[in-house]
Amino acid sequence: MPAAPLKLFREYQSFPQGRNGFKAGMKLEGLDPEHPSRFCVLTVAEVQGYRMRLHFDGYPECYDFWVNADSSDIHPVGWCEKTSHKLLPPKGFKEGEFSWTSYLKNCKAQAAPKSLFKTLSTPVTPSGFRLGMKLEAVDKKNPSLMCVATITDMVDNRLLVHFDNWDESYDYWCEASSPYIRPVGYCQETGTPLTTPPGYRDSKAFSWERYLEETNSQAAPARAFKLRPAHGFQVNMKLEAVDRRNPILIRVATIVDKDDHRIKIHFDGWDRHYDFWVDADSPDVHPVGWCAKTGHALQVPLGAVDRVGAVGQACPTPGCHGIGHVRGPRYGTHYTLVGCPYSEVNLSRENLLQDRLSGERPSPSSSMPKAKRPETPAPFLLGAGESSQEDSSQSRRSAQDSEKSCQSSVHSLSEQSESNQERDWGEEDSFADIKAKQKKLGCSHAYIKFQLVKQESNGKDPDLDLQQALHQSIFMPSLASNPTHRLHLCWEKHCKLLPEVSGLTAKHVAKWTVEEVVSFIQRLPGCKEQASVFREEQIDGEAFLLLNQSDIVKILSIKLGPALKIYNAILMFKSAEDI
Repeated sequence: MPAAPLKLFREYQSFPQGRNGFKAGMKLEGLDPEHPSRFCVLTVAEVQGYRMRLHFDGYPECYDFWVNADSSDIHPVGWCEKTSHKLLPPKGFKEGEFSWTSYLKNCKAQAAPKSLFKTLSTPVTPSGFRLGMKLEAVDKKNPSLMCVATITDMVDNRLLVHFDNWDESYDYWCEASSPYIRPVGYCQETGTPLTTPPGYRDSKAFSWERYLEETNSQAAPARAFKLRPAHGFQVNMKLEAVDRRNPILIRVATIVDKDDHRIKIHFDGWDRHYDFWVDADSPDVHPVGWCAKTGHALQVPLGAVDRVGAVGQACPTPGCHGIGHVRGPRYGTHYTLVGCPYSEVNLSRENLLQDRLSGERPSPSSSMPKAKRPETPAPFLLGAGESSQEDSSQSRRSAQDSEKSCQSSVHSLSEQSESNQERDWGEEDSFADIKAKQKKLGCSHAYIKFQLVKQESNGKDPDLDLQQALHQSIFMPSLASNPTHRLHLCWEKHCKLLPEVSGLTAKHVAKWTVEEVVSFIQRLPGCKEQASVFREEQIDGEAFLLLNQSDIVKILSIKLGPALKIYNAILMFKSAEDI
């Protein structure tokens, strides 16, 4: 299969002219991908080749995101003030009290040099467009919908599109040549349904002439729209693409479908249900050889090479090497399905990430309001019907990478516990290294915590005999030489110890809701207090069965006594179907 020709890529997708001069710790200003109208204080957290991970100052790392060094979404310190844009200060600063000069001094940090930022050779504002002008635009999160929209910002050659009466999370930046924006009247001319602003009193008899008069606004002139020609990518062409489920990675990819302005990406060797649609001009799509040229690691196709050197625990998902985490960049690695961005349990999860600015967990009615709008096919976007679900799931990508709220009281697969697995793979941290990590992270090492919990429970828990019996049967099952005989012995023994699990199987438990899991935990002896943890972490029956003893003790921060009972119950559910 041929490599996609270089001429098909935009300048910012192709091989960069210079190197990435950004360094970890440098500060800058930039757009929030989840709130595209907001410019924020950012810090370079990590550099990989020509890419870098950016961190919102004052916020948890689960909101970090990746950009290329020549991204149009980032600007040098002071850019907002110079261009009269509002800058959102780090969390904790009140309106008007933030100063870059004092902030850099107090942080002892360096502002990223202006020379590192991309400057357009011809920074011409798109001709004909003005702030406040109205147009018709595709909702990219629900691409079968064409909606009433307004131009609310302009930077260089890009426009910010905002949907009237909808929140800013649906805004997006585009060029004047974008296929997603059309002049007022386009829907009427083509017979395409136009989605009017929510709450508009006369939506069924919507008239642009009346609406423009009511809003005291102008329509963007038709001459300003310069629709770009269709891309030249063809099915079966090869390229390199960022893995949206795990954006630290770039993979070998093949184009498996296309329409006029988008391509469908398939990662070679992976199952088709990981395929996704992306705009042909996306900065996450690159020509063959881009990673080698820029010094970025390239994930080779599954089965292309045999992975060597991995010992001990590894992620059970085929093809996943344990890199990245469903909760985002804070957790560099994982070794369980619960933490794997590619596991079935995480593929189907909804967006439960707290909104960074509101701090509130979105309710089903507010997290995806536009998804409830009546969807009608849009003939101007081939494949829109199919991609609607694809793109909606794409809008939830960061949440799938983060699985749940990063500020929950339970810290799943923490940096500390994940570092333990690295030692399982053959690298031992010295005690000095562990202490250094403790000081840096400001919290105790999970393994030390596990030992302290174990000592505490051994000294105080009244159910010590039960703990020891369960511990022996779970952690030392080799006491019985015959595995089948051992299974029967364990089942008989455990049913006496924990009658609550009798008669239940994994098949039955997998269908449990979160509340049913919570109810079960509450019924286990001595585990009532731990039940709230499972509610906070939204662990349903399927996720419950995926937990191992390390997850329960170190990740959910549950004391050894209750943890043993809970894990024992999981083992019994799984064993019940084999007996």
